[in-house]
Amino acid sequence: MTLLPPNASPLERALDHAVARISDVPTPFRDLWNPATCPVELLPYLAYALSIDSWSSDWPEAVKRRRITQAIAIQRRKGTASSVRDVVTAFGGVIAIREWWQMQPPGDPHTFSLVLNITDQAGAPVDAAFVEAIIAEVYRTKPVRSHFTFSQALNATAGLAPVAAVRPTLFTRLAMTAPAA
Repeated sequence: MTLLPPNASPLERALDHAVARISDVPTPFRDLWNPATCPVELLPYLAYALSIDSWSSDWPEAVKRRRITQAIAIQRRKGTASSVRDVVTAFGGVIAIREWWQMQPPGDPHTFSLVLNITDQAGAPVDAAFVEAIIAEVYRTKPVRSHFTFSQALNATAGLAPVAAVRPTLFTRLAMTAPAA
């Protein structure tokens, strides 16, 4: 069925014929607007549509999807400690925030300290560029008048394994004396 008038030109009829089947092309809008089901190559466009301030193609896919998932909540509460927590959580990190009035003794007004603990999916520490991206997002999200100090926490795991070896050893006791002042 065509909506063209009877006096349509051959070019108009050709265009009508060319686009007649465009409505048959499936367009999965729900999947495209869902961060969990959107194809990876389209995530930057979804991030732009949701007004995410910064984006990096170097981020892992899980971080990209979490940033998009939390974008609206972060934008709604931008400028609060809760939004700073949400930003760091979206990057897969754990954060401790102490505002100036929570410190002993109280710190300078409108300051806070930020302790960040973040590892990659394998549990290894992340590179400096990734941490800088998180700090840049904290700058964009924090209250404008506030300033912060940043510390990065590291996780370390170790294990003990009994090792038996026989080795002849000579022990010598060393005595140290303090120099006279």
